[in-house]
Amino acid sequence: MQSTSESDSGRRRFRRPPSPDGATIADRLLFAVAALAAELERELIRERTLDGLRAAAAQGRRGGRPVAVTADQLDVARARQARGESVTAIAAHLGVGRSTLYRALRPDDGADQPSSKST
Repeated sequence: MQSTSESDSGRRRFRRPPSPDGATIADRLLFAVAALAAELERELIRERTLDGLRAAAAQGRRGGRPVAVTADQLDVARARQARGESVTAIAAHLGVGRSTLYRALRPDDGADQPSSKST
């Protein structure tokens, strides 16, 4: 009967190289280069996206969700509201939700514009 050391002696064992953990200067350099490459790629994506949006705007195309209440519908809604009709009835007639109509009828003070947070 052979012992385990004898049976393993004919086989070659491969060890996995140690994974970088930031303990050595070479590991930290590898992480810095990877971070730099990721930052560069992110900046390229951002620039290309902005270039594409500017090109689309130059062609008259605008992204985003279409408006739910057109200017004509809003004029009709304001006239009917001035006659004393309820917002619920006006919204049902126009085929939009009540909250959508309330939002459209609200005075435009920029409150529904998303706030931009600076980081």
